[in-house]
Amino acid sequence: MIERDIKSKILQSLETTPVVALLGPRQVGKTTLAKQILQEINKEALYLDLDNEIDLAKLDNKQLFLSGFKDKLLIIDEVQNKPDLFPVLRSLIDERRQAGEQGGHFFILGSASRDLLQQSSETLAGRIRYFELAGFTISETMNRPGGFDINNLWYRGGFPSSYLATSQDESWQWRQDFISTYVERDIPQLGPRIPSVRLRNFWAMLGHSQGSQINQGKLATALGVSNPTIKHYLDVLTELYMVRQLQPWSGNSKKRLVKSSKVYIRDSGLLHNLVHISDPDVLQGHPVVGHSWECFLLENIISQISDKWRWSYYRTQAGAEIDLILESPKNEIWAIEVKRTLQPKLSKGFLLGCEDTKATKKFFVHAGEDRYPMSEDVEAIGIIELLNILKDYG
Repeated sequence: MIERDIKSKILQSLETTPVVALLGPRQVGKTTLAKQILQEINKEALYLDLDNEIDLAKLDNKQLFLSGFKDKLLIIDEVQNKPDLFPVLRSLIDERRQAGEQGGHFFILGSASRDLLQQSSETLAGRIRYFELAGFTISETMNRPGGFDINNLWYRGGFPSSYLATSQDESWQWRQDFISTYVERDIPQLGPRIPSVRLRNFWAMLGHSQGSQINQGKLATALGVSNPTIKHYLDVLTELYMVRQLQPWSGNSKKRLVKSSKVYIRDSGLLHNLVHISDPDVLQGHPVVGHSWECFLLENIISQISDKWRWSYYRTQAGAEIDLILESPKNEIWAIEVKRTLQPKLSKGFLLGCEDTKATKKFFVHAGEDRYPMSEDVEAIGIIELLNILKDYG
């Protein structure tokens, strides 16, 4: 079993917060984590899976059913299947608050539905705390018994069934099945009505443009749809945690900045299937290899920091560029360059970007493990050491 970094935070929150929400894509391990928490929490609990018709039917009379579990923690899985549940939860929480009861009422799990986010934010404001569960990260897997191979995590991605598969072929086939099921069944169940073939083609097009600013007009022409439709598709995949739109830096600069977001598929394993890289050796010579590695590390870095940080990228029309800017809780600016190389070399664009943003910490994350100065204020560093620095930083 791989210990998830987020578990202790959820356990602490369940002691003080009426509703704790764990959000993330299907098959990422939310249910497994919830059942582990169920074994550790110091309170009697009941588990409902709203993908199960029997459990879903129990909530036909929501108020009556939920009122019968006053002294228990109620875990509700796939809560987006019952969006009208939230007003009832609010009513029950307010009743229990008036009776002097504190946290630990409801633990809800959702597959990143937009309806879930909107409903809960509108009706449970001040009563809910959110957590996001992504796939396995470097930090979570590096101490796994049997050794750690970062290239295996990179190639297979972080979905547990893909990463833990018994062979590369089994991992590949799981990802193929996941993508097909997601576009044909799961996304329509979550609300958006998008033709599955078109959505899969769009998803693959994003993969071939991994880590770039996409041309919405070009994609619209290729798919035979409008620009607003392309934006809608992109927003759907973003809100379902399949895609990240990394926003441009919004700090003070007199330079002409590139203002469109940098788009990438969040799970590297899904990326490799979408662009049809069916073997790890093929990945090494594929045109997407550099951006795949870069976005794999960026996603791991972002997953390591708290929501007290802000993250973005920097690019100017003149060519200054920083792959990732982290703004710390102490108002420091960390400039991070990522390259899959063992011989890092500083680019003029990165140095200009550091000067423009007045970066206070500057790192070049290379593919090795050594840490050493590259210039007076820029350090070469491996990803594991950088993640450890961020973890200790808070």
